Amino acid sequence: MPGLQRKLSASLLVMFTAGTVPVSAAPLPARTMPAPHAASVDGDAQFATLEHEYVVYIMRRFPVVGTYLGGAGFDPALAQVDGTLRDNSPAGIAAEDTHLRELRARFAQLNPRRLSARRRIDRTVALAQIDFLLHQHEVLHQQQRSLDSYTDEPFRGVDWQLQGMTPTGTGTLGTEAQWDLVIQRTRAIPQYLAIAQEQLAAGVKSGRTPDWRVLLQFGLGSTSADAEYFTRTLPALARQRITGPQRESQLKQLQQAGNDAAAAYDRLHDYIAATFFADPSGTDVSSLKPQYRADHYALGEAEYDWALHNNLRLSTTAAQLYTQSWPVVQATRGQMIALARTIAASHHWSVPPGGDSGVATVRLVFEQLGQDAPATDVDMVALYNRTAQRLVDYARRTHLFNVPADYRLDITLTPPPLRASIDGAAYYPAPVFKPDGVGRFYVTPTNNDPALLRQLHNTYAVPDLAAHEGFPGHDWHYKVMARYKNQISPIRWLTPGAVEDSSSMWEDSLAAEGWALYAEALLAESQAGAPQGFYSPEERLYQLQGQLYRDLRVRIDTGIHTGRLGFEDAVTLYSEVVDFLPGSCRDPKALALAAKTASCTTARAAVTRYARWPTQAITYRLGKEQILALRRRAQRLFGPAFSEQRFHLEFMKQGTIPSGYFAEELLRALGEPEK
Repeated sequence: MPGLQRKLSASLLVMFTAGTVPVSAAPLPARTMPAPHAASVDGDAQFATLEHEYVVYIMRRFPVVGTYLGGAGFDPALAQVDGTLRDNSPAGIAAEDTHLRELRARFAQLNPRRLSARRRIDRTVALAQIDFLLHQHEVLHQQQRSLDSYTDEPFRGVDWQLQGMTPTGTGTLGTEAQWDLVIQRTRAIPQYLAIAQEQLAAGVKSGRTPDWRVLLQFGLGSTSADAEYFTRTLPALARQRITGPQRESQLKQLQQAGNDAAAAYDRLHDYIAATFFADPSGTDVSSLKPQYRADHYALGEAEYDWALHNNLRLSTTAAQLYTQSWPVVQATRGQMIALARTIAASHHWSVPPGGDSGVATVRLVFEQLGQDAPATDVDMVALYNRTAQRLVDYARRTHLFNVPADYRLDITLTPPPLRASIDGAAYYPAPVFKPDGVGRFYVTPTNNDPALLRQLHNTYAVPDLAAHEGFPGHDWHYKVMARYKNQISPIRWLTPGAVEDSSSMWEDSLAAEGWALYAEALLAESQAGAPQGFYSPEERLYQLQGQLYRDLRVRIDTGIHTGRLGFEDAVTLYSEVVDFLPGSCRDPKALALAAKTASCTTARAAVTRYARWPTQAITYRLGKEQILALRRRAQRLFGPAFSEQRFHLEFMKQGTIPSGYFAEELLRALGEPEK
């Protein structure tokens, strides 16, 4: 999921079915058009009725997904969804699974031959989504171990409500009705967390417990932070923003609801501490009771392959991805070393001893480039905004996209409640079904920290990050999709399970994050009038660094979740490969170097994220490769008539689903006159 930075047991592997598209499909012979699908659309009206029922049901059962998408704008029946939280009770989930099976049967009964090509795709997407949800509940029993989902979901839901509020005056936000829904959702937290505790207790009895890192981070850390948010931060925000005749009454109600929510988080914290920890004040695995110290993050090979097939619609396997990933990593590192040597020579920087391997040269160049950085956070935001304008001007000049004259990419400082979850920058898309939603490109302030400004936001690092989160990455992608949302099935917008946590399907990530990484790489390509692309050599080095750690994610994610790579080995691998710093992250001698300590800290946080979100980390590189492979096919198919601008538009109009669903249909659409 774009920009949200807060971005498991095994079962038998389900055999792959016919029709699954591999990561890199072979190109078609030049000028050979795919055979057309049957043209009958008799069943489309029937499908539309079922589609609407299904989408409303999912957003009602997953209210925070409903808030994220702006469900009230989709159907008035969802007007109150922002005032609720998910029912994770055993009875609620059992009833949900029964209804999901009924919906699945109805989708399956629709004759594909009576559906238009796009509706056939939407039908297949819906079936995969339902299969994922049933698998989560009935095979993985994720509800008994998804501690991060339980702690994060109420906060995310309320935070998205706050972001989507209507301006009511200078510095005030939110209508009376909108604040009433915030109060209602906050009041729902104690019951929500009580059910969470019941499910976690059932997981203890059945041997399905969270990994010890999740217990530390979310069981003790997030519960305390969320208690603070609901009892202090949220009421303070309300005092700044609420206006109108009911202001005092709403403030009083929200404070009481916040106090009750905080008390519920404290109770969950105490349950986690008493159940799992020998020393709740500890900070590592030794603080847990012996029976809860084992690693529980690995999804397992069969389950990983099932997710690749069902959730991401890939025909490859974890074993294949693991093996194939290393040459890709080595190739990108080779490009970086060669470019770093060129940059060092152009600036007449002396390479330190040991630089012949290229490793020291890369570190030297990054250190030197980091010196050219904004002096303050205000200067940092100004740099991002200037860079955004450069990116837009470049796209207009090279005709990569048809950018409207009124398009703007505004970058703002991350608001205080989100700063804990956004280390550098992130993009929050507008709720697609709300007509007045606004997407936001946030950059987290550094408190004018010179070291962070040099490391994360120096002059040469900013373009790649702005391209990924802003233009032509997430902001442009979501704005184009919103423009064509009436042509995109609402099924394709859904994020079954959750928006972004260990309960997520990640179906949307292959398209969204794949596009954003493709956008970074696209700017490095030669264009008419820009033979070197957008980036200077120094900026290109940072673009390759971003590519490198996305390449490495495939190796790490498949490795740790199938037992090919231990957690701490993955941390060291990340530090050595991405930061060009040799030495184990468990070696005191290596850690004597401050840069190595900082690198290992960053690496451990990254691998912890991958451990909680199996398959998400691979979606960046694989999604980018799918787009490139599809573009090559279109270029071969249409030859001189191929339009890169048209290709980009038609790809974005497919919505946030894997291209394995729509590749052939997209090629057919490109062969038709542009509408």
